[in-house]
Amino acid sequence: MRARFLLHHLLRDAATGAPTSPAVRHGGSELSYGELEERSNRIARVLLASGVRRGDRVAIHVPKSLTALEALYGILKTGAAYVPIEPASPAPRLADIVEQCRPRAIVTWSGARERLTDELCRTSGVECIASTDGADPFADLGVLALDLADAATAQSAEPPSVAAIDLDLAYILFTSGSTGRPKGVMLSHRNALTFVDWAAETFGFGAEDRLSNHAPLTFDLSVLDLFGAAAAGACVSLVPAGLSMFPTRLAQFIEAERISIWYSVPSVLTLLVTRGKLAERDLSALRWVLFAGEVFPVKYLRALMHALPHPRYANLYGPTETNVVTWYEVPPLPEDRTEPIPIGKACANSDCIALDEQGRVVTEPGAEGVLHVRGSTVMQGYFGWPEETAHAFVANPLADGRGDERLYCTGDWVTFDDDGNFLYLGRRDHMVKTRGYRVELGEIETALYAHPAVREAVAVAVPDDILGNRILALVVADGVSEQEIRQHCAGLLPRYMVPEEVEFRAELPRTATDKVDRPRILDEVRGGVGAT
Repeated sequence: MRARFLLHHLLRDAATGAPTSPAVRHGGSELSYGELEERSNRIARVLLASGVRRGDRVAIHVPKSLTALEALYGILKTGAAYVPIEPASPAPRLADIVEQCRPRAIVTWSGARERLTDELCRTSGVECIASTDGADPFADLGVLALDLADAATAQSAEPPSVAAIDLDLAYILFTSGSTGRPKGVMLSHRNALTFVDWAAETFGFGAEDRLSNHAPLTFDLSVLDLFGAAAAGACVSLVPAGLSMFPTRLAQFIEAERISIWYSVPSVLTLLVTRGKLAERDLSALRWVLFAGEVFPVKYLRALMHALPHPRYANLYGPTETNVVTWYEVPPLPEDRTEPIPIGKACANSDCIALDEQGRVVTEPGAEGVLHVRGSTVMQGYFGWPEETAHAFVANPLADGRGDERLYCTGDWVTFDDDGNFLYLGRRDHMVKTRGYRVELGEIETALYAHPAVREAVAVAVPDDILGNRILALVVADGVSEQEIRQHCAGLLPRYMVPEEVEFRAELPRTATDKVDRPRILDEVRGGVGAT
């Protein structure tokens, strides 16, 4: 058996062992493993011919599709790292990510033309625009513009010969940043493969399985879906973008695709059980229902387990910086249970340590500490942010005599139950989860302050059973409406970060040191009509 230490080796091996087996489905179309291998080889050669080299970054800025997956694997085969960018990202956010990661090439589509400018390409070092639907819209940008589909047909389908090792970057995921700017989390092939191999073994992925891919490429949940399927030679079905907003249609999709492994944020599953008419569907193919990204309200999880009693359920935990590092298989839930389920115990080859405010290791039930992680799944750092990277790690107090081994600080407060499972208590900072996405409230406040009429602004998370948190913006402003504020934010932020409500105040409460009194604001909004 050939060594397997790079993510695209998973595709190589699946294509060698079962070239005609289905690899990916989307919108009624399907690619076999052999087809996906050959098409990604051709794309890799196109990118290499355009100047992409090992260690570069290549942005993927296309809607979810078979072509997007071909491009993803093609980028990996060049030795470069893929950088997914949400297709609907506002122009300022797109520009910020491109300027930070400085990709050698961008794989995109004609719908992005208005957001990609000559100045952005020139200042960010972009040398090639590879469009999935024709090069003409990009011909005036002053860089090499390619019709990716046309250019690929002229290339060999043989895999290119590019030396790479498991410590090389595989992808960079941009998350919400505490500075008001998105930060790029750098994950290597080893980081991802350690997680993928664990998941494939733990949940018993097999060639007969059909995995769902609900998360966009920008969300770390997609790593399990796409590469977990390849690890087992299974098929992954790409869930059409926006389908989760229509739970009855999503339930139809799960039935029609015969999904056996489902993985998503809990809010999607909550909508499925409350509005998806599950009793009308044959979902007997489901073996595992996996969820991560936010707390799953127990009443909805219990209802889902009653509606679908045959699959097994597991809660997966881990920030983008660590992949998944703990997990917990959910047992039957008593009718009177209200407390959240545990996030469980450490995954194989991961070590999770809770440290209290004095830096002491916490081991007893009831004692609280901040969760820290070490292991092969932990990121290399934040791209271009060395100070933020250094701040994210602390010395390992248990590494006696082993030099400067570091632990990644998740910022999540935890304790233990009597069985030794970690229990999630909450965030240490202003980072919150909404719809499964991690959001830094400071980034939303930065967008609010960018409006010329806004004098003061605070973003607050209000607990919500469906969304995890609703975002409420409190602003001091004159001559502007709530709709205008929200439209302004929609031009700067991803949709999931736009405040659901905007409340106007004559002034914001302040502390004795003239700082905005956030605890008081939280008490007011969570104790009022907005609280759940």
